[in-house]
Formats: sequence, structure tokens, C-alpha cells
Amino acid sequence: MMPPEEESPDGEGDRDSALVLLQGLKSGSTRKQGCDPFAQTQRSKLQHRRARINQQINKEMRMRAGAENLFRATSNHKVKETVALELSYVNSNLQLLKEELEELNSSMDVYQNDSESISVPMIPLGLKETKELDLLAPLKDFISEHYGEEGILFEKEIKEFMELRQAMRTPSRNEAGLELLMEYYNQLYFLDSRFFPPTKTLGVYFHWYDSLTGVPSHQRALAFEKGSVLFNIGALHTQIGARQDRASLPGLNQAIDAFQKAAGAFNYLKENFSNAPSLDMSVASLNMLVRLMVAQVQECVFEKMTLLRAQHDFFTQLQLAQEAARVEDVYSLVHQTMTQAHVKDYVPFSWTTMVHVKSEHFKALSHYFAAIALCDCPVASDAELPEQEKAFIQFHVTMPEGPSLRVLLQDPEERRKLGKAHLKKAIMKHEEAMRIHGLCKILRKMDILQEVLSFAHKRSLSKYSEIDHEEDFFETGDAPDIHPKTHQKPEIKSPNFSQVKVTDLFHRLGPLSVFSAKNKWYPVRRVHLMRGENGFGFTLRGDSPVLIAGVIPGGCASEAGLKEGDYIISVNGKDCKWSKHAEVVQLLKSTGEEGVEIGVITLQGSEGPKAADKKAAAMSSGSGVLKSNKENSRKSVMNSKSASTLLVWSKKSKRSKKSTYGIPFTTVGDNEVMY
Repeated sequence: MMPPEEESPDGEGDRDSALVLLQGLKSGSTRKQGCDPFAQTQRSKLQHRRARINQQINKEMRMRAGAENLFRATSNHKVKETVALELSYVNSNLQLLKEELEELNSSMDVYQNDSESISVPMIPLGLKETKELDLLAPLKDFISEHYGEEGILFEKEIKEFMELRQAMRTPSRNEAGLELLMEYYNQLYFLDSRFFPPTKTLGVYFHWYDSLTGVPSHQRALAFEKGSVLFNIGALHTQIGARQDRASLPGLNQAIDAFQKAAGAFNYLKENFSNAPSLDMSVASLNMLVRLMVAQVQECVFEKMTLLRAQHDFFTQLQLAQEAARVEDVYSLVHQTMTQAHVKDYVPFSWTTMVHVKSEHFKALSHYFAAIALCDCPVASDAELPEQEKAFIQFHVTMPEGPSLRVLLQDPEERRKLGKAHLKKAIMKHEEAMRIHGLCKILRKMDILQEVLSFAHKRSLSKYSEIDHEEDFFETGDAPDIHPKTHQKPEIKSPNFSQVKVTDLFHRLGPLSVFSAKNKWYPVRRVHLMRGENGFGFTLRGDSPVLIAGVIPGGCASEAGLKEGDYIISVNGKDCKWSKHAEVVQLLKSTGEEGVEIGVITLQGSEGPKAADKKAAAMSSGSGVLKSNKENSRKSVMNSKSASTLLVWSKKSKRSKKSTYGIPFTTVGDNEVMY
């Protein structure tokens, strides 16, 4: 259930939550669902428009590619003229679609909070769109070919995975939506381990549309799917941050947290994903998005400070001025990043303009609060002077011209002169912000932004008129800039994937330590054993599955063809892939004179004692597989940290006492039992 402050003004939050509950009740499960794709909320209408534009862009780009190929292939002059005309028409359509998508990306007001308070709008991101994906046939074929199981027996699991993918395409704009994306992201780890061997592809393409340009991209690499889902996790955080009521302290804290998590998602994507096929996931674009999110966090920190420090003393006004200067500083950096040659072509003009407006706006605010500190606060007494001097000496980037600091702080007239200079600069910056705002047609339609800029400008003009004297014959000097400083540095919060626990949908295939896409094994062997005078003649070690660690030469097991390094996967027809050591032992002990039938497999390349020793070394050194019994369990969730360029989770390297592989049979250890 959403908290009150999370409810959407258009009722989207209520409808999403009700739909999740209703679908959960109908299915009898607690699996999260996406929001209703047909719900006519403002945000869903935007996503529908985005999907339509993406499809049209895809169609036009295919037509352009065909026309370009024909233009290069033909030598007929008339055909070339016709194709050239068609190309100009297609390019014109693409330009119109690009402008329509840019307008869509500029619809910031839809994502803002609908409270009566006046706040500067934040910039959210739209979600990347993807095509439907049918994995039923490819996964069934792989299960039959690689695992030797009947693919049709796993249709339920495959359909459940496909339903999860379909749901994550339309996540609700709240914590439930984030958990849904995280759940799918974590399931991709198991899909990768089960069905994507390092030497071949599954033969399916993952199609995603660029969030900023609408250009379609597709890859067979699962890493592209992971990266796109991670991008949507960051984008959803931006939407949640933008919708908060920033007139209240809880709303501000939630907005700060959301934008910090968005920055963390984009930063994690930048550091762990390379060779992105779409521009929105390029290093330059992700770097810009991280900086934008950090700037929006810094803006929220400033707003939080204005709420917490309502008193009008000298030190509070100085702190507000420096905090505003810090916001201006980070937005200036974002503006520089957005105007770089390889970024500016696909970043919406309204974003670049908004960032530039905010940079000028907060610079104006820094000078305004500096003037308030000088003109409205009482002159420092002798006791207060040392502390005010200490604060003021680090306040300006360069010391203001004129009298000494002590005289400035104790002389009301000198304070008024410097305050007047700061107000003059504030008014100039306010007017510059309003001028830049007027250059963007989309921003001109944003009434709330116009209202914020106009209010701040009038407030500075009013204060200037108040302190301006008719007998002032001195020329107002140029106030130095304020040194940026913040009391709360933004934190880039990386995604916590372990927060959402998932169950391996395909756990029936067996423990990942053995039954994974990268391992190969010989066909299952059915071996009939009779108990001899000295038992069956082998030692067992480990759990899930149990390993034959040693075979007595000349014993029953040896004569039946069992080898060191074999895995027991069934006993008398009972599946033992997930069985514990004690469970397998009990099954063996319960056999009578008729003997026992054991199903075993041998990993290719792991035959014999030396290979088993190598396997043990690989397992203990943290190679690419899950190692401990806990990690082999059905509810295994991987850690989120990784240095891989393809978003592969790193694995924890704990080992159970029974998971070590074979040493020669002659040295039976405490963890091995002879049968």
C-alpha cells in the first residue's frame, strides 16, 4: 500500500496498487504485476505515445535503409532521382518524429507533484520501451538439447518468466514498480547461468528503443537486456523523485533518496556495461544523467535547508547563499556536459534550457541571500565580531573591494553598499534566467516555472528599492561571487540487488554448480549396484548433488563402472539433484538384497582424480559458478557488485564443509564416508 505522500494526483498510484492486489488475488500468488497498460493516466498516455513514436521511427528507419541500399545499387539515373526524393521524404518524417519525441521527453509537468506549493520542476526520464519476447520455443529446445530433459515439462516456468517480463514493461510509479524491475533483473542472472553458454547464443534478439531518440536497437547478448532494465530502474527513480511534494520535509527526503538512487543506477550502468548499442546508454549520456541527478539532489538539499532554517540570522543567510551557489555550480557543470558535441544532438533542448535557467536562477539566489545577510541582520557586536569575521572571510571567492572586514561588518553603511551590489547582480541573473526561459517554447508553457522565476525577480527588485537611497551618488560596484559550500553532499547510491529476494524459476533443472549452461556432461548412466561384504565400495562427499569422491579398486562400484567425480542424480528413480548428503546415504542404506539403481552423470573434462582436484581448486578460488550449499539453494540471490563489463554478478566464495572435491581415496577425510 502506498503511503499518502506517494499517491498520484491523477489517481495512478491507487489504480496501480489496486490492480496489483486484484491480479495477485486472481492468480493466488504474491508475484508483482505491472500496472494496467490500458489505464488512461497521464503518465500511461505519455508511454503510449512514446511506444507509437518508437514504432514509427523504426518503420521510417527501415524504409530509409532500403532506399539507401537501392540508391547505392542502381545505376539508372531516373531510379536514383526517385529514390533521392523518397529519402528526403523519409528524412523529413524522421525529423518530425524526433521533434515529437523531444516534446514528449520535455513533458516534465506530468511527473510533478500536484500540491498547491510552488516548486521548481525537476527533470524525470521516460522509460525505455521494449518489444514482446517469445522464449517458449528457444528455451524448450535448449532444455531438451543441453539438459536432456523434456522441454514441455518446463512450459510453466518459461511462461512464468515471460509473464514477469511482460509485467516489468509497465511498472507502477512506486516501490512496487521498483521491486518488480529488480525481481526481473535478478531473474536474468539465473536465465544467464541456465541458458546462455559462453560459446553460443540462444538465437533470440532483445529489442529496446532509445529513451531519448526513439531509435530501435537489438542484440542477442543478455547483457543488453540487463542494461536496459537497469536504465529503467534509474528512470523510474527519477519519476518517483519528481512526483514528491517538496514543500514538506518527508517529501524532500524522499526526493533526495530517489534522485541519489537514480544516480547510483546510471553510474552502475556506466561502470559495468560497455559498447552500448543505443545513445541513451553510452558513457557520455550516462555521465550526463549522473550529473543531472546529483544536481537535482543538491537542489533538494537547498530546499530542505530553507525549510529547516527559517530563522533570519546572519549565519543562516550566509549558509543559504553558499548552498545556492553550490546548486548553481553543479547545474553549470551539467549544462557544460549537455552542450558537448557528442551529447547536445540528442538531449532535449528543453532539458538544456531548464538546466541553464536553474544555473542562473540559483546564482541570483546566492547573491540575494548574501544581500539579506548584510542588510537585514543586525550589525555585529564586539563579542560576535570574531565569529562573523571567520565566517565571512571564507564567504566570497575573492574579497570585496573597500574597507577592512572588521569595518565592513560593523559599519551599517558599508554593509548596505555591498548588499546593494549583491542585489544588483541578483537582479541581473534573474533577468538572464527569465530571458533564457523565454527562448524555449516548451518551457514558456510551464506556468509554475514562470511563476517561480517571476516571484524571485520581484523579491530582489523590491529589496533593492528598499535599500536604495536617493542621495546615493556612488557607483554600485561589482559584487564578488559567493564561494559554493554545502552541508549535505549528495551520495550516489548503487542498486541493492540483494534487497529483492528471488527464487530460481528453473531450479528443477538442478543446482547451478553443476547444471548450468557452461557445463557439459555425458549422458546419464544407470548403474545397478549390489552391496558387497565391504559395502558398495565408494566414498561420498558434498551436497546438491552428492559427489562420488573415491572408488575402491575391485569393489562393487568399480566393477559397475562408477568413477571418481561422478555425481549421483537419482537413487531408485528418486531425483537426488537437490538432495543432501544424509538423504542420499539414507536411500542407499535402505536398499535390500535386490540392490540399488543409481543414476550418475560425469562432467566432460572432469574424469579422474586429477580433474576432480582441479574442479575443487576452481570451486574454492571463486571461478564463475555458485559454490556453497546456501548459494545452490532455490532462493539464491547474488550480490550486486561486479567488475565485469557485461553486468555479471560477482559470486560469494563461501564453501560448506561437505562441498570440497576429491582427494585420493586412500586418505579418507572427516567429511567423506565410505559405503
